[in-house]
Amino acid sequence: MQHKLTKGPLLDEKGNLIEAGYAFELVKDYDRKAIKGMKSRIKEWDYYFINDDEYGIALTIDDNSYMGLVSVSVLDFKNKCESTKSYITWLTFGDVKFPSSSKDGDVFYEGKKFNMYFGNKNGKRHLVCSMKNVAKGKDFECDIYLEQTNDNSMVIATPFKKKRHFYYNQKINLLKGRGFFKFGDLTHQMKPDSLGVLDWGRGVWTYSNTWYWSSLNANYQGHRIGFNLGYGFGDTSAASENMLFYDKEVYKLEDVIFNIPRNEKGKLDFLSPWTFTSSKGDINMTFNPIIDRYANTNALIIQSKQHQVFGYFSGSIKVEDKTISFENLLGFAEMVTNRW
Repeated sequence: MQHKLTKGPLLDEKGNLIEAGYAFELVKDYDRKAIKGMKSRIKEWDYYFINDDEYGIALTIDDNSYMGLVSVSVLDFKNKCESTKSYITWLTFGDVKFPSSSKDGDVFYEGKKFNMYFGNKNGKRHLVCSMKNVAKGKDFECDIYLEQTNDNSMVIATPFKKKRHFYYNQKINLLKGRGFFKFGDLTHQMKPDSLGVLDWGRGVWTYSNTWYWSSLNANYQGHRIGFNLGYGFGDTSAASENMLFYDKEVYKLEDVIFNIPRNEKGKLDFLSPWTFTSSKGDINMTFNPIIDRYANTNALIIQSKQHQVFGYFSGSIKVEDKTISFENLLGFAEMVTNRW
């Protein structure tokens, strides 16, 4: 049995989670001022990914206290390639001024070579970005609108074993997109069936951890299908972050296992087919990768090693009295290891 969160403050007077569990909306109130842990361990971010069957773009703004990050990725699914550029600033410590809720509020981050704006009012999101030299002299800009199609989302409050450390996270799947991006000489108008996801994260993290995360947002046979699957860090005994979104409905799932293959030398082979399973057998999927967006940022005691892999999901997920089956739906799965 997984615990469903109730309304109220997120943290007690000592900076610990009052309640661990899941919800379908942000029922807990996040307040950065209520954090009692080390200020250098506070991490806040907004990450958006939107795609159609040809291209995808990922936009990130992070405030990790000791450093801030702005990142752009452009995914070309037909040519099976990607370009990513990130700019780091130091000692931000909340200067980005993230809103305390995903429901309303804007984020703006500006540098000499980039401008990124995430506007949000009444559930309608406006993403505007320009960045120099994302790849081989190619500049990037975009103007994207996103609108929620399902009133439910994935929300989880996860404690770590260390006191005053926690992660409060929301994933909003099935965001309907419109707009365009430019990348060098390419101008691409996002197709009418494009969909996206928001990863909204606030918390105090431990130094070393690994997470697994997978997201799907797709149209299939007249329906919108999305899921959020993940695990790997913190104490998830109260609830997992696994959910399926089907048109206007949401279904809570329990555990999931990412079965990443290994090559003959025993190393993880991210571009060979994966499988996704669960202890109950309600998740049964294959994942055929086409792009590994690999990054390894290593600066002495700080390291972030990321494999965000894009490809096609086929299989089924059983929920309540139905089985949702699908073939060749574009999504991603990742494994990220941080020392931060």
